[in-house]
Amino acid sequence: MKKILFSVFVLTVVSFITEKVRAQQVKIGVFDLDIMVQAMPGYANVDSLLQIYQRDSLTAEYDVYTSEYQRLDSTYKSDSALVAQGKKSKALLEYTTNERQKMAMNIAYWQQIAQNKYENKRGQLAQPLYEQVYNVYKKVLTQKKYALVLKPGAYEPGNPRDNLFQVDNLFITVAKELKLTSLPQELLQFGGDPDAPKTAGNAIPPKTNNTTSAGTANKKP
Repeated sequence: MKKILFSVFVLTVVSFITEKVRAQQVKIGVFDLDIMVQAMPGYANVDSLLQIYQRDSLTAEYDVYTSEYQRLDSTYKSDSALVAQGKKSKALLEYTTNERQKMAMNIAYWQQIAQNKYENKRGQLAQPLYEQVYNVYKKVLTQKKYALVLKPGAYEPGNPRDNLFQVDNLFITVAKELKLTSLPQELLQFGGDPDAPKTAGNAIPPKTNNTTSAGTANKKP
C-alpha cells in the first residue's frame, strides 16, 4: 500500500514539474494591429483625411437622403390624391412609395451606414501602414516563435514576481523593427521588452516627456 501511495506521489510531482517546464517554454505576447497602425507617425495624415471625409462626404450624403425623402414624401401625398381621383396610375404611386421607403431606411440606419463607410475609408487610406506593420509583425512572430498573442483588452498583468508565464510587449518589438523612436505611454504597460537587457537600457521611450521609458516601466521589482 505504501509503495502504491509513493508511486502516485512521484507521478504527481513529475506531472507538476513537466507542466511547469512546458509553461515556462510557452512564449506569450501582447499586440494589436489596429492600435499599432494608429501609433505610426503617418497615421496623423490618415486621421486628418478621415475628418475631411466625414465632414464633406458623409454629412453631404446624409443631407441628400433627408432632402430626397422630403421631396418623395411630398410627391407621395400629392400623387395619392391624384390616384384616388383616377388622374395618376397606381404603378407610379407604388414607385414613389418604394423610393420613399428606401430613403427612410437610409435615414433610420444612417449611423450604422456612416460607420461602415468610415471604416472602409479608413482601411483604404491606412492600407500602406497596415501592410508595413503586418509584415514586421509576422517577421517577429516567425523569428521569436510566439505560441500565443493576446490583444490588450484580453491581457491583465498578474503578479510581477511570478515568472511562470512571461508576457512580452510586442508593441515595443515591432516599434524597434519599424525604427520608431517613441511609443504612446499606454502601450508600454503590456508586459516587458523581450530584447531589453536586465539593465533596461535599450527601450523605446514614450512619446510624452514626463513619462518613463519602456524598459523602466516594465522592469520587475
